[in-house]
Amino acid sequence: MRPIFRPLLLCLSLLSLPTLAATVSDLYQVRETVASQQPEERDAALQRAVETLVLRLTGKPEAAKGSALAQLRKDPQQIISQYGYEGDHLVVDFDAVSTDRSLRQAGLPLWGVNRPAILAWWLNETVDGANMVGDGQTAAEPLREAARHRGLPLRLPLADLSEQLVATKEALGAKEPGELRSASERYGADALLAVRASEADGKWQANWQLWLGDEREQGKAEGADQAALADAVLLAVSERLAPRFVVAPGASSAQTVEVIGADLSRYAELQRVLEPFGAQLQSVQADRLIYKVNASAEQLRTQLGLLQLHEESAAELASQVPAESQAPIDASQAPVQPQAAPPAAPATASGEVMYFRW
Repeated sequence: MRPIFRPLLLCLSLLSLPTLAATVSDLYQVRETVASQQPEERDAALQRAVETLVLRLTGKPEAAKGSALAQLRKDPQQIISQYGYEGDHLVVDFDAVSTDRSLRQAGLPLWGVNRPAILAWWLNETVDGANMVGDGQTAAEPLREAARHRGLPLRLPLADLSEQLVATKEALGAKEPGELRSASERYGADALLAVRASEADGKWQANWQLWLGDEREQGKAEGADQAALADAVLLAVSERLAPRFVVAPGASSAQTVEVIGADLSRYAELQRVLEPFGAQLQSVQADRLIYKVNASAEQLRTQLGLLQLHEESAAELASQVPAESQAPIDASQAPVQPQAAPPAAPATASGEVMYFRW
């Protein structure tokens, strides 16, 4: 591989990255509300921040309270890089390396920074009528804050007239997304969240549905106000998503992954998704990228599914008719088209290779 390949290819590909999947840049920063800056209030807020972070990273509500993290609860400073006050919030920055190490030593699974981008169709129903929450509206801020608090990349539709006509109570309550899915295509999200929120007896409550691929989750939530309701909904969504992405310590193994159909615009996104698995690019041949990674097979399927990659067996590849030979991906060339039926990738120690195709 030419030395210029990686850096220049990365720069070119950023111009046309797909919008699927998202990196949570502030995953290890937690904001907790405080009533004062007194030491007792600060210490309590630091404890809450640890619990919030552990839940973000594991998806397990009970994880932070277990005996395995007793020392961490006693002295949270060992994983904190800095903290400070912003208005009525204590902002805590945790050290990612020491945090992950502590959780792994405790035998807890981890969910990395690459997470499915969620498009939320949120309808607030009041006595004055139903209002769709759109990007840029004041009503969107509680949703964004809740998403940050729960470590989820959240997007909101523009809520223009055409989208308001689609986002009806009936559409958001239907078992199939139908028109919502079609209207969501331009936002390029991985998951679709439909929420019907309403106020009754001084409280807010909601029915929500989540679609990730062909799988559907649903639930109910309530809160004292719209901010509390948004947090409850996003917490529930996080807990449903996490089991699909986290992997317990020891569940990972060395894997060889061959990705077919790559081009310049897809390379950087693939690098980003595979980076948490210690990905090492072994070879580049035409539109084929071969990686060595350390992950479980199920985690790879879930993460690469965010990029719309489909797993294929060696038999399926062998049955395909080879396309004309193409030149290797190079920074000086335009993106290439997919090549069918490539030669086999080098196998792992177990003799298995995982194949994925765009």
